[in-house]
Amino acid sequence: MPDSDIFRILVINPGSTTTRLSFFKNDTQVFHHTYSHSNQELIIYRRVADQSQFRMKLILQFFKENCIDFGSLDAVAARGGLLKPIKSGVYRVNDRMREDLMMARYGEHASNLGAILAWDIARRAECPAYIVDPVVVDEMDDVACISGLPEIRRRSVFHALNQKSAAREVASEIGKSYEDCNFIVVHMGGGISVGAHRKGRVIDVNNALDGDGPFSPERSGGLPAGQLVELCFSGKYMKKEILSKITGKGGLVAYRGSNSFSDLKEAVAKGDKEASLLYDALIYQISQEICKHGATLKGEVDRIVLTGGLAQDRSFIEGIRDRVGHLAVVEVVPGEREMFSLARSVFAVLKKEEGEKEYL
Repeated sequence: MPDSDIFRILVINPGSTTTRLSFFKNDTQVFHHTYSHSNQELIIYRRVADQSQFRMKLILQFFKENCIDFGSLDAVAARGGLLKPIKSGVYRVNDRMREDLMMARYGEHASNLGAILAWDIARRAECPAYIVDPVVVDEMDDVACISGLPEIRRRSVFHALNQKSAAREVASEIGKSYEDCNFIVVHMGGGISVGAHRKGRVIDVNNALDGDGPFSPERSGGLPAGQLVELCFSGKYMKKEILSKITGKGGLVAYRGSNSFSDLKEAVAKGDKEASLLYDALIYQISQEICKHGATLKGEVDRIVLTGGLAQDRSFIEGIRDRVGHLAVVEVVPGEREMFSLARSVFAVLKKEEGEKEYL
């Protein structure tokens, strides 16, 4: 392939305790590094956006270590953050997006740094910056947004990037396009989201960030509303503490003091009864959430797709398969594919096979 046909793409994926960086030539990863951050390093920053210079130093280090020239970049791709609800697609980072993320208008999350950092790098490299399928992708049917109280609208906040990537991969494997399939897709990581994908749209999904769906290693999932209200007004906790119990200190962290699924598995192997109960409860709640979307899709389910870090555990997968296999064939796309998905989508835009969208 002539060098002129090669597009060089930097991929930035900031997490709460990591910064993952990859350099791609077209859709082939050439370099990758994950930088881990301790609580001591990050606790000094009052707001997520304040971490941008700290993380920028790591990007510059990545460039130096791998002899990457700023001027060689054709695009920067970044994980999208908490923005206003938008449709699925590839969005060019613009002033409005950057301002919304800098001000955290729609919430604080480490993923907000993705577009902020991409913007700064792209300005130096004189190339465009993009985000792809951020967590706020909202394709939910109107009926799925009804909560039971008019003051509360159900929100779509989920692992859109990884869910759609896994869904497209499975669609290709069965010889169909994603837009012709009905899938139930489950991302299982620090948070867990279960989405009903109908003909290329996620028409219903749990809010995986702040108290909906199954519990997870770091999140409480849905809680009994009355008991949660009692907890809120018990006088024991401030608002910030309650919110942290729902996201960050909920789930396995609340029960075991750790978000490590591997530690839970090790405890199960040693005969720890509480660990075994929690392991089974994870399978139970995820399976329940999957089965409810059998009704969402009116029983027309081509595949159930399991993805994310927890999908690498064979016995965990078999536990879910045993409960939901009657609904549809279960396919497994283990691990997360965010870096590849970001690069591949931006590569398609650079080749003009896909159009870019504007954040308004």
